[in-house]
Amino acid sequence: MKLLVNIDVDDLATAEAFYTQAFGLRPARRFGDDMLELLGFEVPLYLLRKDAGTAGAGTSMRNFARHWTPIHGDVVVEDLEAALAQALAAGARREGDIREASWGRIVTVSDPFGHGWCLLQFLGRGYDEIAT
Repeated sequence: MKLLVNIDVDDLATAEAFYTQAFGLRPARRFGDDMLELLGFEVPLYLLRKDAGTAGAGTSMRNFARHWTPIHGDVVVEDLEAALAQALAAGARREGDIREASWGRIVTVSDPFGHGWCLLQFLGRGYDEIAT
């Protein structure tokens, strides 16, 4: 089995600029004018150009204002402050303060298309600090 991550965006060029600058991803393949594969995470990331107002899932229409979904991305970084500065410089919006936990540190941001991301810096043994 293989996991692929797809992100709907309404402007492929803006999305490419954001994801390459914010997270250091690199373009791999283009599939016509509406799809781009980015590499650099542990799984490929596909940007899919979709118009706002078109059908998403079920009866939901695509809306690129800030929204919440129970599935989101965590980007594990070595230096949280540097990663946050890089994401903000690329156009991310910060959504709160850096928080500390027994496993590490976290801050949330959103991309220009309303998708939320968590930037994580593991400390000690990371999630193993809270594993039972």
